[in-house]
Amino acid sequence: MARNKYPEETINQILTVALNLFIQKGYEQTSIQDIINELGGLTKGAIYHHFKSKEEIMLAVTDQLFKGVDEMLSGVRDDNGLNGLEKLRKISRVALDNPAQNEMASAAPNLLRNPKLLAAQIENIIEKAVPIYIQPIIEQGVRDGSIRTDYPRELSEVLMVLTNIWLNPGVIPASPEVVLRKLRLFDEILKGLGLDLFDEQMFQRYEGWLRLSTREVRIEN
Repeated sequence: MARNKYPEETINQILTVALNLFIQKGYEQTSIQDIINELGGLTKGAIYHHFKSKEEIMLAVTDQLFKGVDEMLSGVRDDNGLNGLEKLRKISRVALDNPAQNEMASAAPNLLRNPKLLAAQIENIIEKAVPIYIQPIIEQGVRDGSIRTDYPRELSEVLMVLTNIWLNPGVIPASPEVVLRKLRLFDEILKGLGLDLFDEQMFQRYEGWLRLSTREVRIEN
């Protein structure tokens, strides 16, 4: 096979096709062969030259969709015009309004059936999101009085793990009604821990996102 002079273009082509298929068919129902069939002449060898598995493709798709998230989080963290609580509320609003979030809600696999993807998400939470973004914001909130806690690191982990795992229908499939009940309980837990994060407008936004993210989820009783 001739050497590819434009590997970045090939990678972007693979990721674009894969994302479209994940949205249309779902992650589990999309095979490597499906992706090859939509690539207009690229071979299986070309795909495996860049990605070792479908899981790697999904991780790369996720990274591409959320490449602006780090910039957003850094911008909010470093905004001198907001106190700690206001920063957390802004992050929640921006995350729910992020078009990439909606695309991922349609494309994301059931993470319980894809443990490598779930492990990668947990690793990102613990090693990146918490220490780099969320914990510094909560520590600021403690200093400025908008957040009350003696455990900023632990509260940061609780906030991120429960939000991204327990409340995520891609991990624990549930109807919007069930997840909203969990969200109400989560709000009570956070208030008990000194963090008054949600208002009624936030609940409404979250409900809208949930109805999108669970529309393809099959609830098994």
